[in-house]
Amino acid sequence: MLSSDGLMFGLINIVGNFGTVFVDQSYWQSAIAARPESAAKGYLLGGICWFSIPFSLATSLGLASTALMLPISSSEAGSGLVPPAVAVELLGNTGAALILIMLFMAIVSTGSAESIAVSSLVAYDIYREYINPEATGEQILFVSRVVIVVFGAFMGVFSIILYEIGLNLGWVYLFMGVVIGSAVFPLWNMMTWKKASGTGAVIAAWSGLALAVTGWLVAATIQSGEISIDALGTNEVMLSGNLIAILSSGFIHYVYSVFIDPQDYDFATLDASIKLVEDDRRGLTEAEKDPRVLEKAERWIVRRGYVLTLVLIVIWPLLSVPAGVFSKSYFAFWVLIAMCWGFGAAIIITVLPLSESSDDINMVLSGAVNAMLGKEPVRPAAAMAAAGKADDDATPEKEMVEEEE
Repeated sequence: MLSSDGLMFGLINIVGNFGTVFVDQSYWQSAIAARPESAAKGYLLGGICWFSIPFSLATSLGLASTALMLPISSSEAGSGLVPPAVAVELLGNTGAALILIMLFMAIVSTGSAESIAVSSLVAYDIYREYINPEATGEQILFVSRVVIVVFGAFMGVFSIILYEIGLNLGWVYLFMGVVIGSAVFPLWNMMTWKKASGTGAVIAAWSGLALAVTGWLVAATIQSGEISIDALGTNEVMLSGNLIAILSSGFIHYVYSVFIDPQDYDFATLDASIKLVEDDRRGLTEAEKDPRVLEKAERWIVRRGYVLTLVLIVIWPLLSVPAGVFSKSYFAFWVLIAMCWGFGAAIIITVLPLSESSDDINMVLSGAVNAMLGKEPVRPAAAMAAAGKADDDATPEKEMVEEEE
């Protein structure tokens, strides 16, 4: 825990992942599409399960490669080849197949989310906002599909370019915070601080990026006397760029919002600014938009989020510092925690979706069986209850509209 390289990587990791969560449109879309209560619990539970990736999976495979003394070069490690090397050493071709399946699922899932996120930004925030304000749902869908194809091709070409110029996965991961870290505090302030300046947020984000890149280049020159891929990729240089990005933008936005352009934004007006497509009225119910429900969900996630952050980032590492170099028994306890965390996450992400979707799964299976037997499909109890509630909530005006349609 006293490793200087480990501490620097940890800080870089925190800045980069703050940027990922705040700047990545796919996270926003998931949060907006979910009910407030579900979003709060889902993100917290998802974060706890995700921690098994660096803790249980990466730690075990990384330490195993060292224990087995596998001939893995630094460039191969930077390209993310440690997990498959360990899997092949321990499990042979089966291990390679398992790693390939896991990697394929992760890349397809992430690539799909990013493609949808970018297409939504272009279709809604650029095409409908500035090019065709009266765009129909069909037109927006067409633009989204075009963007998905174009962006998918761009991702493939861009990854090949990065590979050819020698930027491996580890280098790009460390550099991520330099590019996107400057948007974290401006976005955070815009969501939670009514005096945050919109103009100041834009200025702070771009100014922070410029300062981060400048500091990153200067740090490489000071440390190595040159600007090269290797010089720019050291932990010290990357840490400088990451910290400048996130801290400078926060300072600039605070100064601009307090002393230059203070605002008094009313968050209650936010809903009125959201333009629906073709008067699509689906979404949250009035009960789910109740301020008391939203405040309860906010208190729930804020308290637990801060506690979990404090435990994982501060308390846990500090409690491990006195151990120094881990003894065999201490390390065995560490491994036990990692295994429990990994198996717990695996059980949650496997069982929970199945249990929550049990009604839908039963409906599909019963429908398939009844279709094979030539019987009428049986509607599940939840669907019948929802349909009955919808009938009870129907108004005469609504029934007249439905009859006319």
